[in-house]
Amino acid sequence: MTNSIHPTSIVDPLAKLGEGCTVGPYAIIEEGVEMGSNCEIEAHAIIKKWTILGKEIKVGHFAVIGGDPQHLSFDSSIQSHVQVGDNVRVGEGVTIHRSIYAGGVTHIGSKSYLMGYSHIGHDGNLGEEVILANGALIGGHVSIGDHTFIGGGAGIHQFVRIGQGVMIGGLAEISKDVPPHLTISGRNLAYGLNLIGMKRRQISNEDTKALKHAYRSVLLKRGNPSLSAKNCLEDSIISSSTLAKEFVEFFLLGGRGFVKSKSQA
Repeated sequence: MTNSIHPTSIVDPLAKLGEGCTVGPYAIIEEGVEMGSNCEIEAHAIIKKWTILGKEIKVGHFAVIGGDPQHLSFDSSIQSHVQVGDNVRVGEGVTIHRSIYAGGVTHIGSKSYLMGYSHIGHDGNLGEEVILANGALIGGHVSIGDHTFIGGGAGIHQFVRIGQGVMIGGLAEISKDVPPHLTISGRNLAYGLNLIGMKRRQISNEDTKALKHAYRSVLLKRGNPSLSAKNCLEDSIISSSTLAKEFVEFFLLGGRGFVKSKSQA
C-alpha cells in the first residue's frame, strides 16, 4: 500500500513512514520521525523531530507533536521523544511537548483521544483510552491512568498523579493527586466514585462495593488520608478486591497530597 503525500507538504528524507500513510497540504514531518502504518496527518500539522507514532493515528490541522518543552533551561539539541500509541486521535491545534531528558519520553497511550487545543507538557505519561476534552491543560511530569476523562478547560498542575478511571469536570483546577475511580470537580474536590464510568467498564458489583467501602474508609475520615489508608490494608473487604487495594495503595506512594471529599472540604 502506497503513501499519499501532498506536494506542498515537507517530509524530511530521514523520516520513516509506514505503509498507507496520508500527509496533507503544508504539513511538516521533521527528521528522525517514525510513523506506523495508516496514519493521517492533516493539513498544516507538524510532527517534530524524533517523534514516534504508532499505527492508525490521525493528527488534526495545526497540531504540533514533539515540540520543545517549555522549560527555561532546556537545550534544544537534546534528543528526546514523544511516543504515541496505536489508534490515537489528536485534534486540531493540540500541542504535545517532548521530554526534557536525553532519551526521555512523553508518552500517550493507545486509543486515546486528545480533543482540540488540549496541551500535554513534557514528560507526561498518559495511559490507554484517556480522553482530554477541548482546551484541557496537562502540566509537565503528570501521569494519568487508563480510562480517564479530563473535562474541557481543566488544568492539571505539574507532577500530579491521576489514577485510572477518573472523571474530572470541565474547568477543574487540579493541584493534588487524584486516586483511581473518582469524580472530581472544582478545585481538588472529590464528589464520590465515578460510578457511571465503572458501569461502562463493567466493573463487578463486588468490586464496586469494595471501592465504596475504601472511599468511605479513607477520604471520608478526618485526618491524614495516608494514615487512614495504611490502617485499611488488612481490611477484609478491601483486601478481597484488587481495585479497592489499588485505591488504598495509591495513598501510600507519596506525592503532592490528595484531593478532598466535598463533604470534608
